[in-house]
Amino acid sequence: MSARTAAAKRTGVVSLRTAQRTAAPRPARHYLSVLDLTADEVERVLDTAAAFKRDRAAGRRGPRPLEGRHVALLFEKPSLRTRCTFTIAARELGGDVIEPPAGVAMGGRESLEDVAHNLERWFAVCVVRTYGQDALRRFAAAATRMHVINALTDQEHPCQVLADMLTLREQLGKIAGRTIAYVGDGNNVAASLAYVCGLLGVHLRVASPKGYELPAAVAAAAKNAAHDGASLTLLTNPVDAVAGADAVYTDAWTSMGQEAETARRERAFRPYQVNEALMSAAGADALFMHCLPAHRGAEVTDGVMDSPTSVVFEQAENRLHTQKALLALLAT
Repeated sequence: MSARTAAAKRTGVVSLRTAQRTAAPRPARHYLSVLDLTADEVERVLDTAAAFKRDRAAGRRGPRPLEGRHVALLFEKPSLRTRCTFTIAARELGGDVIEPPAGVAMGGRESLEDVAHNLERWFAVCVVRTYGQDALRRFAAAATRMHVINALTDQEHPCQVLADMLTLREQLGKIAGRTIAYVGDGNNVAASLAYVCGLLGVHLRVASPKGYELPAAVAAAAKNAAHDGASLTLLTNPVDAVAGADAVYTDAWTSMGQEAETARRERAFRPYQVNEALMSAAGADALFMHCLPAHRGAEVTDGVMDSPTSVVFEQAENRLHTQKALLALLAT
């Protein structure tokens, strides 16, 4: 230690440059994929979310790890549930929420890296809803001082499936060993569902038309992450997928950015509609799940959406509690 630094320490005056050299904070942790959490951490998020939900219902104010800190929402894609629930979650944890315009926030005027370097000096957490997973990874790699959360990309929807697992816990109790049937496009929701089911010991069957299957790389990663005997089965026949399942899950046939493929996709997916006949093949007690928004009369009928075993709005509600728990995990 130089004589100058020693003297500064004795007087309590240390230069900003010296403080920056000695602090060396560890890089911020991100949640870009379900696989960024361990199985134990997913369970911890679900436990915390359940506690937050109980406290909120009882009017009890919980911990506020974001007190005095700011959360940015960068949304390039439309949102109802994600925007509302992250805003409420951050505020209930004591944080302030700001939404920079997407046109200036995701590399439109400057590089993604430069945007991240700016934002990390003001925000503790940045929640991003965008198109490409690779762009999100670039953004997060540059943000070493700010937590980055994937609020949806074309490849993954990791926040949605935390809410799905909390909903299944509430409805079924222990979920390890249970079976979920996913009927439809092997899209971002299906990918994140495959990962979380593997981590939690849940069996997943995915039924998709040829050409729309779960990507091979996703299936391989899900199987590699599997715990407690979890299995992933890829099928083309939806009846085979739902037989004896504890829950039947579907999603829109055409995701955002695929509008030009709508007519072709509707022809391919019509036999995969989740209707009363398909649900009867699963069994009278099988739950119906959907990440929403749902296209009634397309991937699901009104009768199924509004049935007593439909838990779609419970899933939507639980987005608040699981995202709140995720923010708390990253912020503490």
